[in-house]
Amino acid sequence: MAELTEKQKIKNEKKRLKNEKTLRKMKKNRWWSGFIGFILFSSIVAVTLVVLIAWMMTFVVESKLVEESNNARLIAQLYSEKTSDNKEMDKMLDALNLQRDYIVLDKNGTQLELKGTDTRNGNNSLNYTTAKLGNVVIYQDIQGQFLRIDEENSVDLDFAGIINNKPLAAGGARYIAQENDLIVPFWMGVEVPNSDKMIFVKSAVDMDEGDVIFMGIVIGIIALILVGGYVIMVINLVRGIANHRRINTMLFTDPVTKNTNWTWFKAKGEQLISSRKGAAYNYAVIDFDFVKYRNFCIAHSVEEGERALKDIFDVISAGLLKNEICAHSANAHFAVLLTYVNEENLDSKIRSILSKLEKLYIEHKLAFHVGVEKKGVKLDDRGKAIRRIDANIEQDYFNACAAAEELSESDDSGISYFDEILIEQQKWIDTVNDNQEAAVKNEEFQVYYQPKYDPKTNKLAGAEALIRWNSPEYGFVSPGKFIPIFEKNGFITEIDHYMITHVARDQKRWLDQGFKCVPVSVNVSRAHFVEDDLAEQIRDMVDREGAPHDLVEIELTESAFFDDKNAMITTINKLKEYGFSVSMDDFGAGYSSLNSLKDMPLDVLKLDAEFFRGDKADGRGEIVVSEAIRLAKKLNMRTVAEGVEDRAQVEFLAQHDCDMIQGYYYAKPMPAVEYEDRMRVGVKDVEAEKAAEAANAASNANAEVQAATN
Repeated sequence: MAELTEKQKIKNEKKRLKNEKTLRKMKKNRWWSGFIGFILFSSIVAVTLVVLIAWMMTFVVESKLVEESNNARLIAQLYSEKTSDNKEMDKMLDALNLQRDYIVLDKNGTQLELKGTDTRNGNNSLNYTTAKLGNVVIYQDIQGQFLRIDEENSVDLDFAGIINNKPLAAGGARYIAQENDLIVPFWMGVEVPNSDKMIFVKSAVDMDEGDVIFMGIVIGIIALILVGGYVIMVINLVRGIANHRRINTMLFTDPVTKNTNWTWFKAKGEQLISSRKGAAYNYAVIDFDFVKYRNFCIAHSVEEGERALKDIFDVISAGLLKNEICAHSANAHFAVLLTYVNEENLDSKIRSILSKLEKLYIEHKLAFHVGVEKKGVKLDDRGKAIRRIDANIEQDYFNACAAAEELSESDDSGISYFDEILIEQQKWIDTVNDNQEAAVKNEEFQVYYQPKYDPKTNKLAGAEALIRWNSPEYGFVSPGKFIPIFEKNGFITEIDHYMITHVARDQKRWLDQGFKCVPVSVNVSRAHFVEDDLAEQIRDMVDREGAPHDLVEIELTESAFFDDKNAMITTINKLKEYGFSVSMDDFGAGYSSLNSLKDMPLDVLKLDAEFFRGDKADGRGEIVVSEAIRLAKKLNMRTVAEGVEDRAQVEFLAQHDCDMIQGYYYAKPMPAVEYEDRMRVGVKDVEAEKAAEAANAASNANAEVQAATN
């Protein structure tokens, strides 16, 4: 192809990266990302549970500390109000169920009074202040050092110590604990009101069954919520993986072969071709087209046809190397990406696959058209392979299909390489597509007329309108270079309208100028006959130009009769009702002509030019032509012989009552101005004109010889 612009290269690179990213996302089994998410969520759940338990324990501990600080302040208040009789205070404490060991110290730390035993751990104390507690001093107790005082001035329980060691009852017999209570003793010091003394009261964090049940219920509820979310996450993860695989299968799996499809091939192929590693490989993008696949399905069944497609895929993919891929692209086409060393190696690999495919079934020899687009290695000035950042496998495969299309006329297997000729053809197709609308608008298409003569009288009896393209940019373009393109892209219907309109316009102008006009046939494409109102369209176009209907003949190719026969008959009958005559072109070029004559109410039969070419030694062609003319006469049809080039053919056709002759013997297609001259001649002796032309040509030749001799 032509060199890509920088903008196109950037666009193709973006497209390639997008396809590669899509492929990675869809094909990659992302179990590891799900697993990491699973571990992270599990860790979050575990940490959250630990934090919640710690928070609950801290909440309970602080609640107990507040309760014990209130008791300690009450004892300090009682101590400040007591007399010298300690028995009185003991009675008050007993009454309040506040039996506690306590120590009273002065401001210097000297012990003033002791009730019970001093079991304080002097190595671990804390001045603790909170909004709820106020200012207190807390000591661990040597009998149960499970109340932890850390460096951050906080107090909590040592769970490991509680689990490994059974806590002691606080205050010995003075502290009555219920069975199964969890008791952690400590000492709490508060100021004695209205004095400079401190009283340290032996206290305890006492968690009974109710506390444990409460914490268990709260933690359980929270744990259920977290675990429930965890379970939902796991379910969604599993479901997501399953959905991912299902979508992956739907996106990249061909429903017929149950294997890779075109979407996968396009993404994977561009990834291989444009990769750094792929730069060192020669690649070939190939289209394998199963010839006559539709016939195979008709002869067997659609199911057998699809089974054959699967078998074909298996044969192609069986011999592929690591960097080679295959996919069922569409209908009976298979896209293949092969690596190769040189052209001989590539041809050998393709023929090896082709040979296996042709012998796929013993009872049938299959045929395949193979189109190839080569993507050779590109080297820089240092001989290093250049990465193909402008890779566009979709365009490459289109080129391969275009190459395979060159073999469409053959039913046998063949290989066609996309080359410069096909590139130029494709460029021309693009040129025609780009310019067709403007060409109609600017009247670049011209109507040429090829006269038809009566072979008995040599009088002008009719004409055929033929299109030519006189392009300001591309010059004079023959119909064979643009009509087939119009037939494929559908623009041929616009050309039909253009031709009918211009012929009707010319006929009206010539009538107004006093010419004796003869019917002019205009070819209408088979693509037009899908329209129910075609006859009305033609009638209205001719009426707008003001031409009589009998001066415009609608010409149909024989192939058009193979479509919807009923619709065709209806349209022909309508045209005849509106006063138009209808002719069949190229009679004898197809295989069902007699059937067409039997059913179609035609007015004119045009005998194909091939009848008048080739070897006539055995006279078989003359027999067919004479019988065709005789058959047309019996069906009340006029006959036209086209492609007639010599006098003997004219005499033969005149002898067998052919109505009109069209061909180079009488005249070639000519512009409207020259055709007007033919109409002016009227009954002019065409033979005499041709004799005069021959004499002039001979005279000129003699003059040239004489000049060369001199």
